[in-house]
Amino acid sequence: MSNPEDDPIIRPTDRWLEPGKTNMQVIYILYLASFVIGLTGLVGIVMAYINRGKSAPWIETHYTWAIRTFWIGLLYSLVASFLMIIGVGFLLIIAVVIWVIVRCIIGLQKIGRNEPVANPESWWI
Repeated sequence: MSNPEDDPIIRPTDRWLEPGKTNMQVIYILYLASFVIGLTGLVGIVMAYINRGKSAPWIETHYTWAIRTFWIGLLYSLVASFLMIIGVGFLLIIAVVIWVIVRCIIGLQKIGRNEPVANPESWWI
């Protein structure tokens, strides 16, 4: 069996900007912080794109999940914003916020347990 310190995915010096588990946790937290500090979501998506393709396959499912969460959330938000003209958009914006929060929490839980996202290309939860 190999030494855990030799594993590039679980090494103790895992830095938050390098691809891996800690980086994914930071990305999820940046997404959540974007509800308070708007630009952190953009920082998170840039980090996800920069580090995608450089980790273990189970972590790659998290990068896919996070990238899709950002873009689908943006799409849903634009549709909801447009529908505010007829009043329905206000409820849809709340639904989008809940959807993003739930996806981030699911991602944080799975990454904390070293589990992949089962269906990272899903539009739902």
